[in-house]
Amino acid sequence: MRRISLNGIFVPHVTPFTRDGDLDEEALRTCVRFWVKGGASGLVTCGSNGEAPYLSREERRKVIETVIDEVNEKVPVIAGTGSMSTRETILFTKDAKDLGVDAALVVTPFYFKLSSREISDHYRALLESVDLPIILYSVPKFTGFSLELAVISQLVSKYENVVGVKDSGGNIGTIAETIRLVGDKISVLAGTADETLPTLMLGGKGAVIAVANVLPNMCVSLYEAFRRSDYKEAAKLQRRISHLNEVLVKKHNQLSAIKEALKSQGLPSGYPRRPALPLEDAEKKHIENVLRAMSEPPWGF
Repeated sequence: MRRISLNGIFVPHVTPFTRDGDLDEEALRTCVRFWVKGGASGLVTCGSNGEAPYLSREERRKVIETVIDEVNEKVPVIAGTGSMSTRETILFTKDAKDLGVDAALVVTPFYFKLSSREISDHYRALLESVDLPIILYSVPKFTGFSLELAVISQLVSKYENVVGVKDSGGNIGTIAETIRLVGDKISVLAGTADETLPTLMLGGKGAVIAVANVLPNMCVSLYEAFRRSDYKEAAKLQRRISHLNEVLVKKHNQLSAIKEALKSQGLPSGYPRRPALPLEDAEKKHIENVLRAMSEPPWGF
């Protein structure tokens, strides 16, 4: 099994669609160049921000193939391969491996509420079926429940291809306990922007955060400030990133808001796929004003 370094800021990137809902490959390539130039440690394709639940198997393959081609080995590519069933999750993960990804980010199954035994068995079946580094993904705001610490610890102790966990629960206590239990064996990554610096301070290795789509260089600057022990600078950047997160992820429709923020910077982020809709004019104006304020000192955050 190939190894992957999970340190730094990873962009869980959007998938640009045309107005009619088709994949816009050239727009995706343009955005990929922007994220790589912004200093991202890697790209996470076909994740939540990539609207993966709205993609067919063929579309997932096309998106992954396009990103890998455009990245051209400059940074690792991690594919979101989780689905509602174990069978389909294994299928998507095998597809991603065949296309040449460096790792897979696998969300807990959703829709039906499952027991910890069922969740554990789901991941066990995947880990024993596909020889690829796997990052566990807990995102309760979308799935309705958190990945239990006991399940994480059990999987990490048994399977060497579990290389990380992305925690998007927003509970710093849970992140701290995860790092205590398995942080010496795998990379614990913040999945919400406002937990980036706290996670690093506790011993986490980085973050996979939505706002890195929009301002990758600022997110990377936070990580670099932390690495050189410039905690005052890191804290200043964390406040700014947290403010942007409040606007893009919490106040507005996340899928549409991130794409609108990219558009305001001249990037062809496309449209969200229905049933998600583009933002209304007042919402677009709000995002433009916030980004303008963040780009002109004094920032006040």
